[in-house]
Amino acid sequence: MAARTKSAKDRPSYRCTECGWTTAKWLGRCPECQAWGTVEEFGGAPAVRTTAAGRVSTAALPIGQVDSRQATARPTGVSELDRVLGGGLVPGAVVLLAGEPGVGKSTLLLDVAAKAATDEHRTLYVTGEESASQVRMRADRIHAISDHLYLAAETDLSAVLAHLDAVKPSLLILDSVQTVASPEIEGAPGGMAQVREVAGALIRASKERGMSTLLVGHVTKEGAIAGPRLLEHLVDVVLSFEGDRHARLRLVRGVKNRYGATDEVGCFELHDEGITGLADPSGLFLTRRDEPVPGTCLTVTLEGKRPLVAEVQALTVDSQIPSPRRTTSGLETSRVSMMLAVLEQRGRISSLGKRDIYSATVGGVKLSEPAADLAIALALASAASDTPLPKNLVAIGEVGLAGEVRRVTGVQRRLAEAHRLGFTHALVPTDPGKVPAGMKVTEVADMGDALRALPRRTRAQAPREDDARR
Repeated sequence: MAARTKSAKDRPSYRCTECGWTTAKWLGRCPECQAWGTVEEFGGAPAVRTTAAGRVSTAALPIGQVDSRQATARPTGVSELDRVLGGGLVPGAVVLLAGEPGVGKSTLLLDVAAKAATDEHRTLYVTGEESASQVRMRADRIHAISDHLYLAAETDLSAVLAHLDAVKPSLLILDSVQTVASPEIEGAPGGMAQVREVAGALIRASKERGMSTLLVGHVTKEGAIAGPRLLEHLVDVVLSFEGDRHARLRLVRGVKNRYGATDEVGCFELHDEGITGLADPSGLFLTRRDEPVPGTCLTVTLEGKRPLVAEVQALTVDSQIPSPRRTTSGLETSRVSMMLAVLEQRGRISSLGKRDIYSATVGGVKLSEPAADLAIALALASAASDTPLPKNLVAIGEVGLAGEVRRVTGVQRRLAEAHRLGFTHALVPTDPGKVPAGMKVTEVADMGDALRALPRRTRAQAPREDDARR
């Protein structure tokens, strides 16, 4: 007699303890989260189910009859954050704010929690990383005390949901989503399955209650948001909190926004008394001097839609080793190396290849867009000749390997910002469009034109390759 075939009910099933992925056979590595040794047997194979049509919660309406007033944003009281969010927090919206440890996420959100709390709109701040007394000490330091701001220290999802029933807040802040766990899901807090369950439960609660939610997220060593990628798809807004811990500047950048644009950037200054928004942050990126100094050049960078005037500095010294040093801070090393090659080959400045070169930005700003190429090249040329550039000069343009100066986006906005701050002369690519009245704009087609626009002493001191060969 043939052996009886096991039914689907009798066959074992396997599940990953990290992400919850299920399979009918054991595997050493989970193909979903790529974790080793996490697939374990947990019971019979899941039965195939079908879903029948049920009762609808609300009837479908023509899109023109849908009330859009329910999606009206409410200001948070922090203007720079409202700029990035598109006006404020929308009822029912879930926002994920991610950033490196110590960058100031908790300080910013505690300030938002206090300013958003009113008689009609309560705020609930749930911390899973600190005690309630620690958060209270920070609130005293940054003056974030409000009678309508409620504080709880919880790491259990069911307790967080119970606080929502008791407080009935209009805004929930959870710091952080990786520290809260559900008792119904296996795995440690911060695991993929736990993060997915916690985020899903809070998103459902936000939509049902019309409550805005701010979730704090951790980041990996590479700077990406920790946890499953599904988390970024579930939430409505994803914000990135950036900044060098050794500098005062902090940037909130929109990565995803269902209610507004993603090309806005909020600027903040972190100090001992807390964190404040910067409506005009260009002052952090400039060094005020009475007289110009060799090796410095100003440019205008675009952070989202916001133009910021930044300063590039360069220093060249005689090298004491066979391979000269190339050190950068706030600039991309590859672009600085490209500008050195262009200056040597197209600008005929041969002294740079044998010297130690140091280049940096002021105030902790990072310049990665090609529009800063011309300023980097002029700062290097000024440092090599030990001749300062004109005091009120800004340089804008991308430099190609052939030495040409290419057009960049937003030239008119950049020039308007430079003119507002008192700069009177600009080097730009050809055809810049309408320029501010009273500002002298010099169009340069290549590096030769840019170097000819500098003081005569700069060109005279820059040795040419033909002279060096003689």
